[in-house]
Amino acid sequence: MNELEIIRHPQIDGFSMFFNTVDYRTPHIHPEWEVIWVVENALSVNCGAEEYVLEPGQMIVFNPNEPHEFHKVKDSATFLCLQISPKILPEMVPVHIDGKLVQEHLSEDEMRKLKRELADCMTSYLQREDNFSLYCVGKGCLLLYQLLSKMPSHVLTAEESDSMDKRNARLKRLICFVDENYMHKIRLTDFAQMESCSVSYLSRFIKNTLNQNFQDYVTSVRFNCACKLIATGEKKLLDVCMESGFSDYRYFSKEFQKQYQMTPEEYRHHIRNSNPERTVLRHSLHSVERFYSKEDSLKLVEQLKISFHKPI
Repeated sequence: MNELEIIRHPQIDGFSMFFNTVDYRTPHIHPEWEVIWVVENALSVNCGAEEYVLEPGQMIVFNPNEPHEFHKVKDSATFLCLQISPKILPEMVPVHIDGKLVQEHLSEDEMRKLKRELADCMTSYLQREDNFSLYCVGKGCLLLYQLLSKMPSHVLTAEESDSMDKRNARLKRLICFVDENYMHKIRLTDFAQMESCSVSYLSRFIKNTLNQNFQDYVTSVRFNCACKLIATGEKKLLDVCMESGFSDYRYFSKEFQKQYQMTPEEYRHHIRNSNPERTVLRHSLHSVERFYSKEDSLKLVEQLKISFHKPI
């Protein structure tokens, strides 16, 4: 599994901005600070044991190597993402932002200013005029400084950093274990033996890290696999069921309908008739995402700038 975000406009080492329209993105980790600004439709976010629902216009911030996942609430959610790597700030002490929701700590005027600066930064990032990298990195660092100044945070101790590294390494091993075995009978006891720890400890670890139990996570990966197979091939639905790790088609069809409010047959029809205009679709075991071209990203930025004249 690739733990890093897929960036469609990679131009500056340690600094990235992009638009993304997402149906879901399973738990993932990357080494950058990440600011998410939801611009269309609500986005559900899980971060450890916490769950948030962001409405259009709201923002959330993630620390480096902080596990999080995304799900649409009803319709696919679109957001602007800013990622800044600690590598471009080598002298900065490791700081952990304790708050998550930006609008809870900034005034309306500060939020409006932050959005303008993000939009201006995105425009420069896409247009690539002279010295754009200096402008973008400088602007991004100032935005991060503003968030650190306004939101609760603390300096990580060596013990906290070590604990986070061990947690993230275990989480990555868990994700790989499920990825390699979801199509068969899979038990938490097998992973516990690999990790040399108790099942009860791992159950708590998974609940605290993924905000769900082990079997629910396995089931979600199986459904994601089924959606990918339905969307990308001509396999019979019975074969999709078996290859995704489900042993009974009637159970699979019933639970699929509960999960997606449509049958597998209806989902296939929906995918075939969906309009991928303006986006590049990434449909994988861990995500359904749509990334935008440079031209359409610039159009989205201009639409955001028009929205500044409306109430937040």
